Amino acid sequence: MGAAVGLARSPALGAAALAVWLAAVAATAACGRDDALTDPIPTVPTVTVPEGEPAAGDEAAPDGGGSGRGDGPETAGTEDGGGDPDPTGAEDSAKDGQATPEGEPSGSPAAVFGDLDEAKVGVEVVMTLDAPIDMAAAPGDEMAWVAERGGRVLRVDLDQGAVVETVLDLSAETTLDGERGLLGLAITEDWLYVDYTDLDGHSRIEAFERAGSGLSGRRRLILLQEQPYSNHNGGAVRIGPDGYLYIGFGDGGSRGDPLDAGQDPFSWLGAILRIDPTPEAAEPYAVPDANPFANGTGGRPEVFITGVRNPWRFSFDAATGDLWVADVGQNDYEEVTLLLAANRGGAGANLGWRLREGLHRFSGDRPAGNVDPVWEYGRNRGCSVTGGHVYRGSDIPDLAGAYVFGDLCASRLWAVSVAGGAVSFRDLGVDVPGGDLVSFGQDGDGELYALSLNGPVARIRPG
Repeated sequence: MGAAVGLARSPALGAAALAVWLAAVAATAACGRDDALTDPIPTVPTVTVPEGEPAAGDEAAPDGGGSGRGDGPETAGTEDGGGDPDPTGAEDSAKDGQATPEGEPSGSPAAVFGDLDEAKVGVEVVMTLDAPIDMAAAPGDEMAWVAERGGRVLRVDLDQGAVVETVLDLSAETTLDGERGLLGLAITEDWLYVDYTDLDGHSRIEAFERAGSGLSGRRRLILLQEQPYSNHNGGAVRIGPDGYLYIGFGDGGSRGDPLDAGQDPFSWLGAILRIDPTPEAAEPYAVPDANPFANGTGGRPEVFITGVRNPWRFSFDAATGDLWVADVGQNDYEEVTLLLAANRGGAGANLGWRLREGLHRFSGDRPAGNVDPVWEYGRNRGCSVTGGHVYRGSDIPDLAGAYVFGDLCASRLWAVSVAGGAVSFRDLGVDVPGGDLVSFGQDGDGELYALSLNGPVARIRPG
């Protein structure tokens, strides 16, 4: 199924091939929508960092050039795990240095929750692009920036449904075989950061200097990760509430993590990294002092979180700084993990792969520092989780505080809330136009968009 999944994510996929792939997925995954979650039941994480110690966004960033520090959390915005099949508008207040009392569900007193049971949503296609795969709001620009898997980054007018200009074109520098291509982007006031696979299939994180509404032409390689297989490349890049750049890499691919990368802190594979990008300096990045292995003892200094299989989108809650990670499973379970800002944003957390899949044992015992997901679902509901964002817009008040996400195969809008210290899930009852839900985006007002790999970009609006 790995090749089929890769083809399913190709913008050139024909209708017949897509139909065959979806039929195979349906036969193996039986994408039901009303299955009951099996024991054990996920629980809301609690604050474990002693009161008075700094939260994730409270530490001072080192000096350096061009990192965009002080921008706060990115206000916007797939690989699936292949092979089996796998394929924010509120001001950040996680920097007040106050740990949330134990048992409260969020890392910040700014957390506001609506009534998820009463939320009524719909979708409206605002434009159609060529395999849109990520979207971000660019500081200082009223237009949204959208990445297409084939290699282009576009400035788009979401209100008019029009492409304003092509900001960047890497189509000659990437390929679309397997799960490759342009996979993610993040934007500061001065730099555009992209994650893409090059012609050799290796992951490159590059910075492109902004100039006005476009780019200056200056670029800098930030880091390069060789990929042993064509799948599980990760691809998410995000600016955290601390102004640092977070980068997600899958376990390198194949099945069962043959490299044991997920449990190897000396590997960038199977990990989420945190760096201070310095594209204008002699070195392309620095390592934050508070990284768990910053001194190089016990792991590579860039590693922030370990134990991920293929983190297909992670994001920060704009109101709390909490980190939500969606990780694609292998055989049985897809998972979503909440890492509280009050717990240093999950610094040093181990999400369990390959020892665990979701809340369950996969190949070994629970590792040290293991953090369980706040939600999981089985293959009777979908095939490959697509991470989204906590809703912090104004159009749908009842959706406030809920994490909106979905699944590549089910292509349905879902939401998880931790209001009141309890986990609640709701199928929002809306199918994503075009299917193949590959990503979510967020505009400068905190409103959400669902991206179909088949082209449609749909605004999530009141129902």
